[in-house]
Amino acid sequence: MKNESVWKDFRRYVSFNILGQMAYSCYTLADTFFVAASLGANGLTALNLAFPVFCIISGTGLMIGMGGGTQYSIAKSRGEDGKGNQVFTSAVYMVVCLAALFVLSGILFSGSFAKALGADHTVFGMIDTYLKVLLLFSPAFLTNHLLQCFVRNDGCPSLSMAAMISGSLSNVVLDYIFIFPLDMGIFGAALATGLAPVISIVVISPYLIGKRNQFHFVKSFSVAERITAIISSGIPPFVTEITSGIVMFLFNFIILRLAGNIGVAAFSIITVISLVVIAMYTGLSQGVQPIISANYGAGNAAGVKSIWKYAMITAFLLSGIIYAVIYFGASQIAFVFNSEHDAVLQAFAVVGMKLYFLACPFIGFNIVTATYFTSTERPRLAQSISLLRGFFVLVPVAFLLSSAFGMTGVWCAYPLAECVVSLIAVVFYRCFKRTSV
Repeated sequence: MKNESVWKDFRRYVSFNILGQMAYSCYTLADTFFVAASLGANGLTALNLAFPVFCIISGTGLMIGMGGGTQYSIAKSRGEDGKGNQVFTSAVYMVVCLAALFVLSGILFSGSFAKALGADHTVFGMIDTYLKVLLLFSPAFLTNHLLQCFVRNDGCPSLSMAAMISGSLSNVVLDYIFIFPLDMGIFGAALATGLAPVISIVVISPYLIGKRNQFHFVKSFSVAERITAIISSGIPPFVTEITSGIVMFLFNFIILRLAGNIGVAAFSIITVISLVVIAMYTGLSQGVQPIISANYGAGNAAGVKSIWKYAMITAFLLSGIIYAVIYFGASQIAFVFNSEHDAVLQAFAVVGMKLYFLACPFIGFNIVTATYFTSTERPRLAQSISLLRGFFVLVPVAFLLSSAFGMTGVWCAYPLAECVVSLIAVVFYRCFKRTSV
């Protein structure tokens, strides 16, 4: 891949994927808006308590899709088509096995999950229903992530974007129909969310039926080896997604103790905005992954460095725009989801947004850096960044700050944790950049 084409490829892949991921984040945005309008604060609380399970499903799909897509793209750029097909085959096996596990969990354990997530008697029924439907549709979520990532790495990012947007728009329309005209409540919100990936798969299917794809299912005798490589490359996006779930679960636990259900409802507003924000950075990272992998596989060190530079500039520009919108529009954003005009909820949400989203530049830097290491076959560095973000820094910081400063400490824990991880990521990059390509 010639250096002069790098900027063109960067613009094409990144723009498509940021737009697609923003559309994808409308899953939660639509659910939250319509549930808030119809079920009020209890509905918001139920959604937020249930949403870590969605993050686990989505993170698993991204792990398989992006991990497999990275391995496929590197193999393809080296002319190893047979190896690329083996990667796809192994990824399909992973989807089948994990989807079966999720479905079984939904049938047998949705009530137990609801209790474990902190549901009390006022929201237990809603959470149980939402989780059951979500887990039963997990095969569609996993398959959708798999196909979108492989289509993107197959040189067709526009189709991947079209599939994401189609699914998200259908989710918005179905949310409205199921919740209001049909009065299906939380079940309608969950059903609309579950049907969205089915529609995305339908959009992608002509590409597969017409045999335009270069990846194929084949007989493979090295499935275990390929699965290990897929998981290794897919852990960073998995942990990035799981981090959202961990933040929700951890913060829900802390906030329930500090401010009760109304505090969790306020955090639900912050959560839904956070998912849109993270979707932009995820779109950026998914956009650069195929072209970094392709340049790396082709031995184009200059191209890899150029893409890294473009990605960092884009991440910081995005961060500035995002935070400005949130800081000056916090009151209006909170009001949209505060259908009962609760003054306490409004105050919590406005202050929370202004503090919580100070994390923006650090989130972008950490996600892109982890993707950079994954795409250049440095999965351990990427895994370290992701695990620090999701577990080893965030958890102690959240408990310490919330104990010392109450709700203010809760809101500040996330940006402080991301800042600490960014400093560590800078050290990783400086130490290993000479040998990264």
